[in-house]
Amino acid sequence: MTQRATITIERVDGPAAARAEDAFRLVYAEAFAEPPYHETADDVAAAFRTFRSRTREGTFRACLARTGDGEPVGMAYGYPVGPDSAWWDQLTEAVPDAMRREDGRRTFGLRELAVRGPWRGQGVARRLHETLIDGLEAERVLLNVHPGSEAASAAYRAWGYRKVGEGRPWEGADLRDVMVLGLRTSPTGPVG
Repeated sequence: MTQRATITIERVDGPAAARAEDAFRLVYAEAFAEPPYHETADDVAAAFRTFRSRTREGTFRACLARTGDGEPVGMAYGYPVGPDSAWWDQLTEAVPDAMRREDGRRTFGLRELAVRGPWRGQGVARRLHETLIDGLEAERVLLNVHPGSEAASAAYRAWGYRKVGEGRPWEGADLRDVMVLGLRTSPTGPVG
């Protein structure tokens, strides 16, 4: 059954995201229990171990999509990729140094974007994405997507992302496609 309701998208800062952790967790747990992820309650708990500490960082950004009566239907969040991030080290094949250079401002890491099943196909994910990255000072957005999630991969490509490699975001994880969306040209040339 497809839900048809007015959906509002709200960008929230870290403290507000921490207060709404249950809403983020609900959306995450429901969306990622499905194939190709098959995440369990233990996987959800592991994913949210660092959520609260990340929300304390001033650079954390998040969005929640809710129905008119406040039911959470989608979420997205992320934060800048730091200079000591292992993100680029997780790729199966090295990328050029110019692409992997991070300074804590160059790249915004989109950590999660999910919409609960009944509200998919209504543009909620696109609206979450647009709201989350609106006004970013970063040159680009970086994300991992499971290649078995054809709808997510297709959406990211339609929004302008391009695949730059494959990687395992944590030990034992399935390979993910690593994708980049250029937001602006850097002073040294096109964004990698």
